[in-house]
Amino acid sequence: MANLDLEAIHAWVDEQWESHVLPSLSDFIEIPALSPAFDEDWAANGYLDDTIDLFLGWLTSLPMEGMSCNVHRLEGRTPVLTITIEGTGEGEVLFYSHLDKQPPVTGWSEGKGPWLPVREDPWLYGRGSVDDGYGGYLSVLSILALQQHGIPHPKATYLIETCEESGSFDLPAYLDELSDTLGTPDLVVVMDSGAGDYERLWVTTSLRGLVGGTLKVGVCEEGVHSGMAGGIIPSSFRIARSIISRIEDESTGQVLLPELSVDISDELHGEAQGIADVLGEKVWTDLPALDGVEPQTPGLKEIVLSGNWRPSLSVTGVDGMPSLKNAGNVLRTHTSFKLSMRIPPGVDADVAEGAMCSALEANPPHGAHVSFTADAAANGFAAPPMDSDFREALNKASLATFGNPMQVFFEGGTIPFLAMMQEKYPNANFLVTGSLGPGGNAHGPDEKLHIPATKCVTTCLAAAIASLNA
Repeated sequence: MANLDLEAIHAWVDEQWESHVLPSLSDFIEIPALSPAFDEDWAANGYLDDTIDLFLGWLTSLPMEGMSCNVHRLEGRTPVLTITIEGTGEGEVLFYSHLDKQPPVTGWSEGKGPWLPVREDPWLYGRGSVDDGYGGYLSVLSILALQQHGIPHPKATYLIETCEESGSFDLPAYLDELSDTLGTPDLVVVMDSGAGDYERLWVTTSLRGLVGGTLKVGVCEEGVHSGMAGGIIPSSFRIARSIISRIEDESTGQVLLPELSVDISDELHGEAQGIADVLGEKVWTDLPALDGVEPQTPGLKEIVLSGNWRPSLSVTGVDGMPSLKNAGNVLRTHTSFKLSMRIPPGVDADVAEGAMCSALEANPPHGAHVSFTADAAANGFAAPPMDSDFREALNKASLATFGNPMQVFFEGGTIPFLAMMQEKYPNANFLVTGSLGPGGNAHGPDEKLHIPATKCVTTCLAAAIASLNA
C-alpha cells in the first residue's frame, strides 16, 4: 500500500467509467435479459446470450494483458462466461457477478423504464444497473487499473453467470464442469452486495439463506355459494392462516421453529451495534414504510439483527383468490400462499425446509388437503475473519476515496453462489461488497446505480487486490 498512489488510480478509474464503462452499461440496460425463472423462452429469445456478447465486446476493447475469455453452454442450461487474466504476482482471485435480471415491474417514474438507461447524476437508472450489471465491469476494471499503473496482481478468474436471479440452479453443474478453470482461489470476490450509505466502503460479512415454497389448502372441488356452504365447508383461508401460525407468531412476527434460528454471539451484537451507530435511524427510515408503521423489533441494534441474523417469513404471492372487482359471494375451492422464509447463516436450508414441511402439513384441520411444495433452498453465508493487512488496505482505500473508514455490513438477502463457493473452497477468504445502497431499489421500479460510489468501490477493490502482493 505504501507505493500505491490511490489519488492517481482513482482519477484513472473515474475517466474509465465516464469514457467507456457507463456507455456499455447503458447498452446492457436496454437488453430485457430476464432470468430463466421469469422467461420460459429464454433460450429462444436469446437475451441472456446478448448480454454476454455485449460484455465480450467491451472486454475486447480493453488494453488488458494476458486475458482470455470463454463462453460455456451446458445443454439445457443458461450460459456462463469465464475470463482469465494471467497474474503478474502471487496468488489467485476468483471474481463473481451475474448478468440476468429481475422482471420489469410497474411504477417507474415518468421518463424512466426498465429497459431505458437514464442518467440523472448521481444515478444511472435502468433494470440491471445495480443488480448486477455493473459488477463485471467494476471487477475487470480493478485489475486493469493495477496493470495500467505497473502494480503486480494475482491471477484473476471471473465467473459471470446468467441464472442468479432464479436461485443459481444452473451454477452447481458449471462449478463441477469448470473446476480446473476456476482453480483454487485464495480470495473470492463477490460484487453483488449492498451498502448502508454512499459515504464509505461497506463489506458484507453475512447474508441470510432462503427456503421458499407454496402452501396450498384445498377444501372443495368447485366454488360454492357462500350463503349455502359458509359455516359448513371450512374456509381454506382460515385454515391456511392457522397453519402459518404454527411457524410464525402472528402477533410478533417471531419464527417459532427452533431449527430455523441460531445463537447470536456477543461479537455479532457488537458488529450490529457498530452498523447502528453509523447509520442511526436510517436502519429503519431508509425503508419505505407508511407513516405511523413501527418496526417489528424496536431498538436500532435489534432492527439490524432481526433483518440479518434472525429468520423471517414473508408471504409474497397468493393464488385461488379472484381480484376484488371479480370477487363474488363464493366459498373458494382453495387458498395458496407463496412463502419466503429467510434463514440466518448457520442454518441448514434442507433441515429448515424439512422442519417447515413437517409443521405445515401435520394434522390438517378439518381434514383439509394441505401441502407445502418447496421450490427454493439456499444456505446463508458468514465470511471468515479478514487478514489484518487486507482489512487495513480496504480501510485506507475507503478513507482515500470516500473520506470515511470501511464498515462491515450484514445483508438480509441471499446470494446462493456464496454458500456454494464456501463449501467448494473452505480455505479461501471472501470479499463481498457492492454499490447497492439506499434508493437503489433493485428488483423494484426506478432501479439505479450510484455512480460516484461505484467509482470509489472500484478503486477500493484495486487497492485490496494489490495488497495481496504487498
